[in-house]
Amino acid sequence: MSMLAYDGTAMLGRQLLRLRNNPGLLILTQTMPISMLLFFGYVFGSALAVPGEAYRAFLVPGLLVATASGGIMAGMFQAAQDTHRGVTNRFRTLPVSRAAVPLGQAAADLVVTAVGTVPFLLVGLAVGWRVEGSPLAAAGAFALLMLFRFACTWAGIYLGLLTRNEEAAGQLGGATFLLPLLSSAYIPTSGLPGWLRTVAEWNPISAVATALRDLLGNAPVPDGAAWPVTHPVAGSLLWCAVLLGVFVPLAVRRYAHGER
Repeated sequence: MSMLAYDGTAMLGRQLLRLRNNPGLLILTQTMPISMLLFFGYVFGSALAVPGEAYRAFLVPGLLVATASGGIMAGMFQAAQDTHRGVTNRFRTLPVSRAAVPLGQAAADLVVTAVGTVPFLLVGLAVGWRVEGSPLAAAGAFALLMLFRFACTWAGIYLGLLTRNEEAAGQLGGATFLLPLLSSAYIPTSGLPGWLRTVAEWNPISAVATALRDLLGNAPVPDGAAWPVTHPVAGSLLWCAVLLGVFVPLAVRRYAHGER
């Protein structure tokens, strides 16, 4: 365990240095959620039944979760890039823990996401969003958000190691943009057709978005929804446990054995 912690910290530093040397990508990933908040909040918000600031208060937690789900794309692209350029093979020749490299990537992504959430929340406050819940509940919401991002990143790392190609990972990662659209991240699911509502409510993003809205006091838990949405905190924790339980061992094994 001490070897994993030491090697994982070293890989964390490597990933943060890598991001520092690519500021354009870092700026883009941090400003995109803010742009979407302004666009959805003022353009789409005017066409929805939820008026003005009420919709923006509904939207902020949803965008936080949609951004967290972007860990799939980020993890996939970085893992595929390292594999395609031979970096992963060079790491395999070093006497380091096999779990350290993917763990360092996931931890670095978590640090960057946590820091990048601050300017987004400041813009959210500027457009009318407020934390209506208790400080403890708000802290729980932030912890749940980071846990979901961490789980999504591990899923992306495994898929990136599986594709082994930057271009393929970029194309596949772009498809993950559809996931928040099939959820309650941007709109309530109550107005969707029956089958589509079921799909949206069993989307992990819907459970986490509902949990954040409930903990932050921005919107009540909807009635008559699927179990993960009517029990959003428990549902979110269950989804995170499933994602981590599936993709952590798969990613570590894929990294350790390479293309075999």
